[in-house]
Amino acid sequence: MKLTTRGHYSVKALLDLSLQPEDKPASVSAIAQRQDIPAAYLEKLLIELRRAGLVRSIRGAQGGYQLNQEPAQISLGQILAAVGESIDPLPRHTPDTSQAEDWVTFSLWQRLHDKLKEALYSITLADLYYDARSWQAVQGEETRFIV
Repeated sequence: MKLTTRGHYSVKALLDLSLQPEDKPASVSAIAQRQDIPAAYLEKLLIELRRAGLVRSIRGAQGGYQLNQEPAQISLGQILAAVGESIDPLPRHTPDTSQAEDWVTFSLWQRLHDKLKEALYSITLADLYYDARSWQAVQGEETRFIV
């Protein structure tokens, strides 16, 4: 699995939203500035995340984006899937059953893929939130947040 900029920025944006007060939407420009993400690119990602039901958009002068669920209900796997990231092993391979080595290595990669997928769907934004806050405390930071 290779995490692209698309996946990385999506996780950063949703983690940023998890740190915002529940009643205040965050604008694309504010998220982009805090996370050093190009605003136009971020807007496209947030539209995909909205279509997947992970965020909601609020219109108006004080509008922006908010999480559509509690951070503990949003997994990394959901975020990556929402923006088209795939964790499937590449390329698709059918093992040669006449060769033990081919079957064993195929089985190994399949098991590793299953474990990775399990991990991505078990790690939530809440987990990342607490990791970020712990890191900030160790660094002596209070409110600034950049992933």
